[in-house]
Amino acid sequence: MVGKSFRFVSLLLASLSLLYAAPLAADEFRSPSLTALRVDWRAALDQLRAEINSRPQIAGDFTFVPRRSVPRYDPRATPALVQLNGISSQFFTGIARSSVPVLLPFDAGAYLEARRSGAPASLSLSRYQADFNPVDMFDAGPAGYSATFSLEPGAGDGMPSRVYARPVEVQITGSALLYDIADPNGGKGEPVKPLATTYPDLRKFIREGYVRYAFARFGVAYVVSVQCLDSVAKPRRLACKEAYPVAERFLKALRVAGGQRIRPLTDIASGVLDRPAARSPDFSYRPSGDIIPNTGYRNKSGHPDVMAYAQIRFPLDKAPAFVRSQSYAKRDRNEGVTSYPWRDNFCESRSFEVWQCAGGYGHQGEDIRAAECPPPGEGREPCDPKQRAVVAVRDAVVIRASKDQAATLEINSRTEHIRFRYMHMNPQAMNADGLLNGRIVAEGEKIGVVSNYLDHPAGTSLHLHFDAQVFTRDGWIWVSPYVTLVSAYERLIRGRGREIGPEIAVTSQPVAHALPEDVLKPDLREGSSSDEN
Repeated sequence: MVGKSFRFVSLLLASLSLLYAAPLAADEFRSPSLTALRVDWRAALDQLRAEINSRPQIAGDFTFVPRRSVPRYDPRATPALVQLNGISSQFFTGIARSSVPVLLPFDAGAYLEARRSGAPASLSLSRYQADFNPVDMFDAGPAGYSATFSLEPGAGDGMPSRVYARPVEVQITGSALLYDIADPNGGKGEPVKPLATTYPDLRKFIREGYVRYAFARFGVAYVVSVQCLDSVAKPRRLACKEAYPVAERFLKALRVAGGQRIRPLTDIASGVLDRPAARSPDFSYRPSGDIIPNTGYRNKSGHPDVMAYAQIRFPLDKAPAFVRSQSYAKRDRNEGVTSYPWRDNFCESRSFEVWQCAGGYGHQGEDIRAAECPPPGEGREPCDPKQRAVVAVRDAVVIRASKDQAATLEINSRTEHIRFRYMHMNPQAMNADGLLNGRIVAEGEKIGVVSNYLDHPAGTSLHLHFDAQVFTRDGWIWVSPYVTLVSAYERLIRGRGREIGPEIAVTSQPVAHALPEDVLKPDLREGSSSDEN
């Protein structure tokens, strides 16, 4: 109870600090505030002991008596966890790096018992995972862990009779870091009575295209989620009601699978972002939330957000580059697609749920275009518009299955738990480059080229879609990356941009040749259900 009160007070103080912080100048940006949760490893060991003792044949393999002469944060102080990590790491690489107890649908006791009874090593791992396939993605680090599993069509007792068109994907994240964002919809949900005994505080809710189950255990925030459609079932889309039994089967199967105690993380206060002192002679940008008029959902406006959620390397290799709408370019009559000032397009009308945008729908991210190639000339480097390099914004782990059109980079450290997604690069090219689940990339490393892939080649204009998600008590939530990109670009060009208010009429500042009119993508209707991103 004391721990819960402490966390409540911490969150309250963090919220008040944002409300009563000194007002920012018109063009100042802030870094995010994060709350660090204290992990109750004693409770985690108690649960592990109970799970192991239910298998008397293998219970003696684990040592629960701590070595008191060993420093508290030395792994030898919790030998049972070291032993468990040794078993689980065969299937979940790096599990000991997690700073929180790793809950997975993996029954280590049943696995060990079967091996001791002579079961062949070739026996399917799904047997010990409530019929869920071997893990598709697993990442662990100082902030916590994330994992993705799948359930084959028709697999598992008690599942709906409808045969799914493809495996149902279930995601879980446990985190000791929570982003403090002004989210009026956060913390809501309904209880799940069949699971109330196991998870007393479990909340079920549908948010941003996922049904989510959020709960706290060992002082840690966990969220299980399944992507679904909040309507009737469609041939290629799972209805959320159909996802309920799959997610609840997953929750019933969760066991302590590993993790290791580390020194506690610390809260991080928001602060004014440090930006280049020198002014750029040409870079300018419109304020966050200033989208092209009448392009928001039901003609609503954008959402101002002065938060730079991370200090990243700009995702295109070279400047100049332009954050501009690719779907409503013709409506921005005074400015071209490849010219300054930049313009936010995070809340442009799409069928995607986005909590920050008015009406709850938006684009999810920002469209970025590279400069047009200049006319050939003496001494100029060769320029191929189809070979403009896209780079990793940070050292990160890749989240991407071979059929995905998007590649996501996850940063998991003592001070951050954030994801960045890249879209419109060709899946076949990403496969050939090995840009798949689990790959580690370094900041600035080339991971592709600006392309036009959307379900098929030439499905959209030549640009990069870039977005960001942060981990909250409701799970991974989309946030506007616009200011994050502005500050990253300023570091790339080593100059501070000039903010141009919406009330000031200006002439666009061309930096490269304007895009030919016949290349521009036709307008999308407001509120259309296009999958364009």
